[in-house]
Amino acid sequence: MYSEVQCTKHISSVEDALYVLGGKWKLRIIIALFSGQSRFNELQRTIKGISARVLSNELKQLELNGLLTRVVHTEQTPVVVEYIYTEYATTLKDVVTALADWGQKHKNKITAKL
Repeated sequence: MYSEVQCTKHISSVEDALYVLGGKWKLRIIIALFSGQSRFNELQRTIKGISARVLSNELKQLELNGLLTRVVHTEQTPVVVEYIYTEYATTLKDVVTALADWGQKHKNKITAKL
């Protein structure tokens, strides 16, 4: 299916992608942001099972990789912090959609066997 060079290139590229997006929570956070959730507590309520500490760390990593921006609204009392996905993050929409579609098909295939 792939030549040896293509295989090596794809493996390297997937390793890079997984370095940025890998783990249990990052894609879930991005999906929640795409769905309009923007504040820390909204994200934590939407993403079941994520602790505040883990969410905070994941948000920092996503910001460092240019996938979201942290916006602090100091003009409001209390201060409001929002996390907004970047234009760069929108390049993931097709990837997220493809993963969701495949995941649903896989779930249907596995449950059909039961």
